[in-house]
Amino acid sequence: MVDAVRCEKLVKIYDTGGQKVVALNGIDLTIKLGELMMLVGPSGCGKTTLISVIAGILDQDSGICELFGENVNAMRSKDKLQFRAKNIGFVFQAFNLLPSLNAAENVSIPLIINGVKRAEAERKAIKVLEQVGLGDRWKSFPSQLSGGQQQRVAIARALIHSPRLIVCDEPTSALDHVSGHNVMNLLKEVALHEDRALVIVTHDARIFEFADRIAQMDDGHVVKVTP
Repeated sequence: MVDAVRCEKLVKIYDTGGQKVVALNGIDLTIKLGELMMLVGPSGCGKTTLISVIAGILDQDSGICELFGENVNAMRSKDKLQFRAKNIGFVFQAFNLLPSLNAAENVSIPLIINGVKRAEAERKAIKVLEQVGLGDRWKSFPSQLSGGQQQRVAIARALIHSPRLIVCDEPTSALDHVSGHNVMNLLKEVALHEDRALVIVTHDARIFEFADRIAQMDDGHVVKVTP
């Protein structure tokens, strides 16, 4: 059976004003279908860079990153965009909601990108917002929502098109304990099927119990993976 993610000897180097910073230094990591993998470690150790490469937002400098058996980095730009739009949901730490759109319109974006008509996309968006406890706020704009509510809108947007891989950067950072556990239960329920996978970057030890495996990162390396 093909893995959800396979990274082999993955390297990513940033050039910051003539100084090279090795963010990923030969990463080997496999994420299985049906698995929730958490990436943990100190700030600056490469966690967000790794999930950005996995999600196709960044290109690696060398090594292999396969998603569901496909080498996304080798695809043409158009094919890569289509693959990401269909298969990947990303929850950004900064939410990345469009301020001029209300909650339902923000959540509907992945469906519209995939060719769903606007009215149908927004109807489905309202249903997903109900799942994350925001059914009564679907007309609200981001500026009218708290940080925790914006986080839940971002999560709904990542879930709406039923992607095979959901990638989350600190999905519970703006949530209290109860809301954080509710979001994790929702993510597991919606995301974790035998043909899907979920990878989460987190510093939130309160949610470690939800992980199938935890990969400890430090200085651009995966130093330990625990079941």
